[in-house]
Amino acid sequence: MPSRLGRAAVALLATVLPSAAPALAQAPRVLHFGDAIAAATRATPAVDLASLRVDEARARAGEARAALLPGLSGSAAESNRTFNLKSLGLSLPTPPGAAPLADLQGPVDLVDARLKVTQTLLDIPGVLRVRSAGEATRTALADRDAATEQAAQAAATAYLRAARAQALASARAADAELAAALVSLADLQRRAGTAPTIDATRARTELAAARGEEIVARHQAERARIDVARALGVDPSTPLVIADSLSETMAESAVPIDSAAAIGFALQRRPELAAERLRLERARTERAAISAERLPRLDAEADWGVSGDRWPDAFPTRAYGLAVALPLFDGGRRESRVAEQRSVARESEVRSRDLRDQISAEMSGAWLDLASGREQLDVADERLALAEAELSQARERFVNGVASNLEIIEAQSTLVRARDAAIEARFAIASSRVAVARAAGVARSLR
Repeated sequence: MPSRLGRAAVALLATVLPSAAPALAQAPRVLHFGDAIAAATRATPAVDLASLRVDEARARAGEARAALLPGLSGSAAESNRTFNLKSLGLSLPTPPGAAPLADLQGPVDLVDARLKVTQTLLDIPGVLRVRSAGEATRTALADRDAATEQAAQAAATAYLRAARAQALASARAADAELAAALVSLADLQRRAGTAPTIDATRARTELAAARGEEIVARHQAERARIDVARALGVDPSTPLVIADSLSETMAESAVPIDSAAAIGFALQRRPELAAERLRLERARTERAAISAERLPRLDAEADWGVSGDRWPDAFPTRAYGLAVALPLFDGGRRESRVAEQRSVARESEVRSRDLRDQISAEMSGAWLDLASGREQLDVADERLALAEAELSQARERFVNGVASNLEIIEAQSTLVRARDAAIEARFAIASSRVAVARAAGVARSLR
């Protein structure tokens, strides 16, 4: 009996859990615009990779620093060997009356254990390379900031496109509702004998077209949500709810409202420009380090240990000393390396100038797009109000039997285009704000 109950319980769970699991797995995630920006700057693959490159640069800086720090090593050895005197180049005289020494000597026991300390006292190229490694780390940090900015821009753009697609889907749903109301009105007029059958047929044709466009709009909205998930670095199958709609205040940031001040702001904040400055400094430091290789290097070394033929008989021994190395000639390789770094520095200077011009151009273009978007929105709002008035008047004329529903259909088409224009204008304003923030290097501050 218990086994039957157990099997019944297992069967019940097998029927209940599969139906409950999808509901749990498909719980939608409500996503606001600011949350999307914050998520993109934390966990996207591009940001993670940039953070790993920072860790690599820090590790290389530690390697460069270690060359200037004390070194401590220990060793212990025990050996038993024989050797050939001739292999040592020894030819010892034989005393009169004594037997000559055999060529094979040994075995000889040897034990030795010691600690060795080394310290660089003077190494100017090493000091400069430590500085260069620090500049490389700061460059990697600036590159990570640039990757974060790009991730924020990508997430913001994807979110805005999803919001636009959602607004268009809602507009198409409203168009379908309007078309359905027109069908009902045409049927009433036809039954009342005030409208011909073709008006009802024409209304149903418009309803079918509106439903088709609504299906396409819903599909595009779902695709846009997938793009948002991809921009955030999450599973594309994650159901997302775009919580914010397009508005005139969407995608505001910390950029000054004056275009001239914004350009100066961007030149101070743009991480790509900061990274290029650091690359220039690193190239100059590397060139100085290579040039400093002509200077002498001073090292100190000391060791202490015990040695003998047996461990009980071993006694302490020590050694210490200073070593000076002075490179004289390396076949011109050093001069070639200096020339290489000089060219690297000049390349960085060219890129810095070009990047400054690019930042100014991006900022100016984004401000122009923003101004154009605001003008388009003013026109679109006026156009939408007129289209709604036209539809209302056409509907009234049709109800009074003054005109056919062809006027309503034309007015409805005008309203569809006016709605789309208003949506596109709001999208253009928000996209321009994202471009302004990205040009200024503060896309992470978008809200």
